Amino acid sequence: MKKRGIGVGCMWYGIGNTGAPNPAGAFLDFLEDGTVLVLTGCADIGQGSSTALAQIAAGELGVNIEDILVVAGDTGVSPDAGATSASRQTYISGNAVLLAARQAKEVLLQEAAGVLGAAASELGLGGGYVWRGGERTPVTVKDILARCRQKGKLTLGSGWFNPLTTGLDEAGQGVPYATYSYATQVAEVEVDTETGKVSVLRLAAAHDVGRAVNPQAVEGQIEGGCLMGIGYALLEEVKVDRGRVGNPRYAEYILPMSLDAPEIHAIIVEDPEPTGPYGAKGVGEPALIPTAAAIANAVADALGVRFYDLPVTPEKILAALTAEGDHKSPDE
Repeated sequence: MKKRGIGVGCMWYGIGNTGAPNPAGAFLDFLEDGTVLVLTGCADIGQGSSTALAQIAAGELGVNIEDILVVAGDTGVSPDAGATSASRQTYISGNAVLLAARQAKEVLLQEAAGVLGAAASELGLGGGYVWRGGERTPVTVKDILARCRQKGKLTLGSGWFNPLTTGLDEAGQGVPYATYSYATQVAEVEVDTETGKVSVLRLAAAHDVGRAVNPQAVEGQIEGGCLMGIGYALLEEVKVDRGRVGNPRYAEYILPMSLDAPEIHAIIVEDPEPTGPYGAKGVGEPALIPTAAAIANAVADALGVRFYDLPVTPEKILAALTAEGDHKSPDE
């Protein structure tokens, strides 16, 4: 017999380190051909941070993202940006890049103001041109860069950002994080009561990301986190016997694969974070956290039996169903 159930999991997550300094720096330079060089210590390990940082710089400088060259994680030239962990890089390194871009842009706008006879505050950059009062002027960014070079002005920018937090006191009180992410996920499962196998049919994952700098990348993060959560809920288990790992190989340590992926409906909730770059905050770990709870609650809804340790394997389900049957009276 197959039974279906629906479960909900919710979470909140603090972005960054708990009440500890959490800084990142960035350098930025306009090259003579209009290319923008961004130097960051933020290591892109597949989460797409280099793309997000390029978008943040491009948005502030009014240039095409194709004109941004990000050099990331090169300890010979890039400033420290801390670890790629704690869902922090878009928020913290993103702010550092934004501040560096603003500093470099100010040099250009001050020079452009002299050319156009305007105040720098009236000007902006966009599409490779200087804009004034919402209208494009004939002055290009390359023109301004050439004038800066002739005068010996360096179009450099540097920025650093450290979230405002307060360390925890002996009572555990303080301000451990500058911002938080929130999420709710709903899982629908089907449980085969003869084999104990759980199939995740659908997942809906709604995540408050502040603002999605790159919506496609955010969806990818959510989908990847959900699949990791399925592994945590149903498959992955380190078996230890007297200090020895009993399944040290992937042949015995089971991971979810693409064929295990259910329908995943990623719902991006944008509630801009005032302290984030363009309102953004992190979505790394939050995509993983509620999944196992939602699945376990769905299994409990299907079977009427609750499980308190993960993973919820077929063996555990069959044992629980047997125990449940043993405790029932003959009339039930």
